[in-house]
Amino acid sequence: MKMKKNKLTSLMVAIFLLSIFSADLSAQDKLKDVFKDYFLIGAALNRDQIFEKDLPAAKIVNEQFNTISPENILKWGEVHPQPDRYNFEAADRYVDFGSRNGMFVVGHNLVWHNQTPKWVFQDKKGNLVSRDELLKRLREHIETVVGRYKGKIKGWDVVNEALNDDGSLRQTPWLKIIGEDYLAKAFEYAHRADPAAELYYNDYSLENEPKRRGAIALIKKLLAQGIPITAVGLQGHNNLTFPTVEQQDATLSEFAALGIKIAITELDVSVLPDPEGFSGAEVSLSFEMKEKLNPYKNGLPAEIQKKLADRYAELFAVYLKHHQDIDRITFWNVTDKESWLNNFPVRGRINHPLLFDRQGKPKPAFNAVIESVKADRRK
Repeated sequence: MKMKKNKLTSLMVAIFLLSIFSADLSAQDKLKDVFKDYFLIGAALNRDQIFEKDLPAAKIVNEQFNTISPENILKWGEVHPQPDRYNFEAADRYVDFGSRNGMFVVGHNLVWHNQTPKWVFQDKKGNLVSRDELLKRLREHIETVVGRYKGKIKGWDVVNEALNDDGSLRQTPWLKIIGEDYLAKAFEYAHRADPAAELYYNDYSLENEPKRRGAIALIKKLLAQGIPITAVGLQGHNNLTFPTVEQQDATLSEFAALGIKIAITELDVSVLPDPEGFSGAEVSLSFEMKEKLNPYKNGLPAEIQKKLADRYAELFAVYLKHHQDIDRITFWNVTDKESWLNNFPVRGRINHPLLFDRQGKPKPAFNAVIESVKADRRK
């Protein structure tokens, strides 16, 4: 009797997963070792991992990664919540965690239109402050935060997400009050606070041509002014179809042509359907929960595990092709359990975008990434 096509497909997927999971994580190659001749490989840490309350995730970080980024604890709203108060406890622990474990420590971020308290832009009466006053507040914040970790935090996301999808500058309070030179000033202040630190411009969806062209024009303009930009950060908030291989390849080539380095800074791959009208990674967006938007709440089916693995293999093949221009690749979170995509852009969804599942076990995608390096070496 002939086996039906769907049963045959399921059997093939099952065999694939069995082969992937046949080796225990402790017996497998570690990401930081496999990629040591290519680029740094890292993860973003949340508060529980920084304070080592989430010991399984902290163990994964120590075993697998050689660079770390902070998910939230160095954003303005957390580290400098009030004009006369800084909160360095978590940031100090974060830097200590990285230093103790010999990691390249990244600071995220100094200037952003989100997660910045209203007081930064307003006086005591709630009116917008002057250009000079906002520049003073920006300079003092950067001098204090970057200066505290001088020589310890090796690279900073100085300006985060300053562009619209069409490549124009966002109409943020920074732009409205200071003007376009707020970007140059932020980089100047950061460089002055720590001349040895690498400085990055960081944004999402730069694989889309209009936004990419805007970013290239912006970076060219800043470089022409002598502004010390070390690298561009491509956030890499991807899904199973975006970006295409061609988009990713063109993006890496065009930024490398600027003569600066590239970092993949916030890598993940959403496996969930997007709400109608949604694209990108603007954190202020929120959509209503619908059943069809949360199809894998009881676990990821084998065929989607394979699609995710194939997708990571596809992306890493492009990264490896351009490895001489890429300094580091950082996954945004450690395991699926704490991924920000469980709540964005729809709160309460169950997403599965990373290499480690909710129990901290390596997924087929983990092995696919490892195999991409071995395949590259065989060329």
